[in-house]
Amino acid sequence: MKKINLKNILKKTFKKKKASKVKKLKKVAKKINIKSKKKVSKIEKSKKKQKKSKDLKTNKVTQDTKAENLRISKSNEQKPEIKKVKKQQTEKRLFKIKDYVVYPKHGVGQITEFKKISIGGIEVETYILKFEKDKANGMVPVNKQSHLRPLASINQVNKCLSILKSKPKIKRSMWSRRAQEYEAKISSGKIYDLAEVVRDLNKGDDIMIDQSYSERQLFEKAYDRLLAEFQIVMGTSPEDTQKKLDKALKRNLEAQIQKIENKAKSEETTQNLE
Repeated sequence: MKKINLKNILKKTFKKKKASKVKKLKKVAKKINIKSKKKVSKIEKSKKKQKKSKDLKTNKVTQDTKAENLRISKSNEQKPEIKKVKKQQTEKRLFKIKDYVVYPKHGVGQITEFKKISIGGIEVETYILKFEKDKANGMVPVNKQSHLRPLASINQVNKCLSILKSKPKIKRSMWSRRAQEYEAKISSGKIYDLAEVVRDLNKGDDIMIDQSYSERQLFEKAYDRLLAEFQIVMGTSPEDTQKKLDKALKRNLEAQIQKIENKAKSEETTQNLE
């Protein structure tokens, strides 16, 4: 029989118990580690969310501050002082009643009266102009009388006649561009510019044949304005002033009409013979 050694038996039993305890402790430690890791990950996620929310809030705050900086606060707003103007600024009248003046857009007109008109609660002094050719009336404020021009002198009329007698200066450009230039000269109201337009668009005796409709329209507009001004300055009848203008332009309307009539008769005779 073998001898039973109690020490060895006790050592073996204690070793097993210790190993089992260690294993249990390791399992518990693992579980604790897993739980702690999960908690840490949750905490990190919550921190990230908090950071994002903070960033969004800061962005909103910065945007709001920028918008506030752009906006002018009501306290800082300076309201403009509204001054009630009851009367127009006083200005000396350069023209009298029954004076003839040139208004660039309409030509020669006569001042018939002065009139005070209220526009938006403001009293405005105006000239009342009468245009005989257009059979219309116009109003020009006294503070805008610089747009009006007095009639030309006799020396200026003589210079215009010399311009009409000179050779025409026609540019080699498109008619549309030239028409704009002629229109600008006519609307300027300057007498020398009007004379230049009449001279350049004049076709002599062949005016009714060679000219297009737009050319003829511009020519007649400038011609009529010159005629009206010359008539008043020279103090002659419309027929006499027209004769002087036609003589300077070397135009003969009567001969022109006869030419057209003769041409029409010749065409009729040729048709009858055929």
